[in-house]
Amino acid sequence: MKIYAAADIHGSQYRLNMVLDKIQEHSPDIVIICGDITQFGPADIAKNFLDQIPGIVLVVPGNIDTLDAVRGIEQSHANNIHLKQCIYQDIVFVGINGVDPTETQSFSQNPLNQKMLKGCDVLVSHVPPYGSQDTVFLGRHAGDKEIYGIIQTYTPRLVLCGHIHEDPGVTKLKETVVVNCSIGKKGSGALIHLDDTIEVTMVS
Repeated sequence: MKIYAAADIHGSQYRLNMVLDKIQEHSPDIVIICGDITQFGPADIAKNFLDQIPGIVLVVPGNIDTLDAVRGIEQSHANNIHLKQCIYQDIVFVGINGVDPTETQSFSQNPLNQKMLKGCDVLVSHVPPYGSQDTVFLGRHAGDKEIYGIIQTYTPRLVLCGHIHEDPGVTKLKETVVVNCSIGKKGSGALIHLDDTIEVTMVS
């Protein structure tokens, strides 16, 4: 499977155009948007932006996406997988955006969700796990410890995230490949070939 992933469009048509150009160039099987589609809404921006993205689109809202923006996501053709599972081409995607640690903890402690997480191939978050592609000013880590704990417990093959504009890139957390695909400061997201192995190219 070929995945194109990006995060942190922040209501910018210019950034969205970069995303659309890369989708046209690489023809991915699926597009994943890891939050902050808008800049504090409104709903029509979220819907309009996501409806411009062709094909299968999975999304989780980010910390800047308001409740109104989430309504726009739900009205678009994209699939909001926050706190949900989606299976595509036999790959199991689970979305937990990591914006609210209490919500993340509550989700991961539910036995039904634990079963879902055990089978997860790709975890889609907005916030990266603590200590992985989450470095901000003066080297401080700004990732989420609950997401880190989920990875430690369930070992998804791949984690896609954004949020930290300063640190897009790829790292490995034990057996899990973590990709911060933020386009908020530099780059144009990430192209991932997910088969028996995982190959990641950060797109310039």
